[in-house]
Amino acid sequence: MLADNTVVTMSSFPIYDQSGVPTGETCVIDPAEFSAVISDRLLHEAVVMYGSNQRTGTSKTKSRAEVSGSSKKMYKQKGTGNARMGNKRTPIRRGGGHCFAKRPKDWSYRLPRKALRRAAAMAFASKVRDGELFVLKSLTITEPKTKPIAQMLTKIGVGEASCVIGVAESSPVAWKSVRNIEKCSLVPATEWNAATLLRNRYLVVTVDAIERFRARCARPAV
Repeated sequence: MLADNTVVTMSSFPIYDQSGVPTGETCVIDPAEFSAVISDRLLHEAVVMYGSNQRTGTSKTKSRAEVSGSSKKMYKQKGTGNARMGNKRTPIRRGGGHCFAKRPKDWSYRLPRKALRRAAAMAFASKVRDGELFVLKSLTITEPKTKPIAQMLTKIGVGEASCVIGVAESSPVAWKSVRNIEKCSLVPATEWNAATLLRNRYLVVTVDAIERFRARCARPAV
């Protein structure tokens, strides 16, 4: 059984502008506000679920009843000097059908909604705990250009590592600016999940996106 790792310390992150220059401000985030513990088992189950739901399940092969060919016995049982043989569609002959033919299958399933929301909160808390979070004051893009985003990622220290740029609201212009950067994606805070956050090394978020995610997944005050 996988152990749970307790989150106990608050973390302070410098805030950058959208050109990658530090503004001199800091953003203090308490991981326990999102999740007091990080359950490896729940995160694993959530990531496996999202991966399973992406399977197409359209693989199919023909059984011996579906391949072409006569169902007549190829030759009589005895007297020919050959090994006994049934029809040409038998699985042991070249071109025959499969013994256990593959059939289309729906691999998708769902974990409880509260479990998935908690897994997303744990994934965000793990990014905070591990220091794999970069905070932007804002991200305002008026025209689709990839170069400013790539330069900003280089300046703040992401480099060529995989990352998710988290924003408060989806923007077609911002999405077009990010889509050509390898191993980088733009995801609104309302669509963050455990798989999206954990499959990428870094999380680059705006202050507004953190507040939006906090409103969605933060633990209620006791």
